[in-house]
Amino acid sequence: MNFAISFILAILPVGILLRYFYKKDSLKPEPIGLIFKVFIWGFLGVFPTIFIELFVRSFKNFFSFSVIFFVGFEAFIVAGLVEEFVKLYIVKKSVYGNRNFDEVMDGIIYTITASLGFACLENIMYVIGSNLAVAVIRGITAVPMHAIMSGIMGFYIGKAKFSSSAREKSLIKKGLMIAVILHGTYDFLLMILQYFPQLLFINLTFVVLLIILGGKHLLKLIKKSKNLDLQAGRV
Repeated sequence: MNFAISFILAILPVGILLRYFYKKDSLKPEPIGLIFKVFIWGFLGVFPTIFIELFVRSFKNFFSFSVIFFVGFEAFIVAGLVEEFVKLYIVKKSVYGNRNFDEVMDGIIYTITASLGFACLENIMYVIGSNLAVAVIRGITAVPMHAIMSGIMGFYIGKAKFSSSAREKSLIKKGLMIAVILHGTYDFLLMILQYFPQLLFINLTFVVLLIILGGKHLLKLIKKSKNLDLQAGRV
């Protein structure tokens, strides 16, 4: 594929998902300027993530005694923990204290926005110079998974904003833990195929189920967050 087509295919799923989830915030939509700001910070967040992952990856050889632990470290720690922590950090530093962050739903919207900014640059890096298959597969798997994992974490960030200081920290940790588990599971199922290609059909089935079930759960949390905001009179 030429550069222009590759670039369009890389950013198209990001744009579609960003618009889809922004429309879900129908009760009290967030300012477009703030959405753009968080998206750009998510986009730029890829760069420090690369350096952090390189550092963390240097410890991977400690787990070379087992393929399962070796791949697990890469999936859950190098990718899952580092990337979801960076997204959490971006939301906390760029928008968490902003007066427009005034609903539980905002936690979901802003975290998804940061995640899709992150996914946008990551997808460009993978798709440019690649083929149509890579663009399509990533567009229907990796990009949605970024939004789903971080969106679920965002629900707990949103709840944390309106909780006591003690509960605030535990909710944020819970959201991060769930996102890391989902992210790590997704990556593990794909990374392990390098060593066990015979698991291709089984693992891809689980990946599809993870996306479907994770997406359904996120939609339930969106509905729940709207109800919480309505009950609390935040909208």
